[in-house]
Amino acid sequence: MASTHPPSPSLVEQGKGSERMGSHDAPHASYYSFPRSAWERKWWQMTTTLSSSLTVFLKDFKSEIRTRYALNALLMFVVTTISIILFALGNENASTDILCGVLWVIIFFSSMAGLSRTFVSEEERGTVMTLQLIASPMTVYIGKLLFNLALLTMLNVVTVVLYSIVIPNFIIQTYSIFILTIFFGILGFAGASTILAALIAKAGSKGTLYPVLAFPILLPLLMTVINATKMAVEGEPFTQSLEMFQILLAYVIVIMTLPFLLFEYVWRE
Repeated sequence: MASTHPPSPSLVEQGKGSERMGSHDAPHASYYSFPRSAWERKWWQMTTTLSSSLTVFLKDFKSEIRTRYALNALLMFVVTTISIILFALGNENASTDILCGVLWVIIFFSSMAGLSRTFVSEEERGTVMTLQLIASPMTVYIGKLLFNLALLTMLNVVTVVLYSIVIPNFIIQTYSIFILTIFFGILGFAGASTILAALIAKAGSKGTLYPVLAFPILLPLLMTVINATKMAVEGEPFTQSLEMFQILLAYVIVIMTLPFLLFEYVWRE
């Protein structure tokens, strides 16, 4: 026979309490269901990648400050090369073509002396597998690219300042052309150097292979920045250099885009 007693007050209160709890938890759960749209997911992925890339950059930066391997190599090469050029020129007045070419030759070989360590140092310390496990390929590439950009910026500033002091005939007259040339040169050198450093990291002859691979890739960039620097020294108007900057912009776009497509295969193999 069915019971006709009313339900216990405690059971009713528990049911109401669970209903109240469920009603309060519903918006709380929907609040934490982030990201909720495709745009939010893309934004979250982008910010996460940039944050992780900054962590990789800071790791390399702190390691470089502690060891000073690349910094010492870059600075010593710049100072030694400028001193040799100063003694070789003597009292002779070199032409603008020679002075501009020598400036970018110094920058090229100085960057070859220091930037090749970007991924070689990871191989020597045995941290490549750790990076592959905890970071995505794009995170590693962007972090290394930022580190090379910082090194190249420091290298170019020091080289230009010392070169202008030591070589009295090297006088910049159109600063807008020269600053943009340095800017595109840094981007081109950093983009090419980063992907090449990843390619030669596992090779046996890392020191000789790096400049051999880099020279044909960087030759179009070198020729263009030398011509643009010549225009800046000779005082050409900015409108006359637009063709050079179009070439530099196209080169930078290509050299920055290809590593984003290829780096994952280079990094995983």
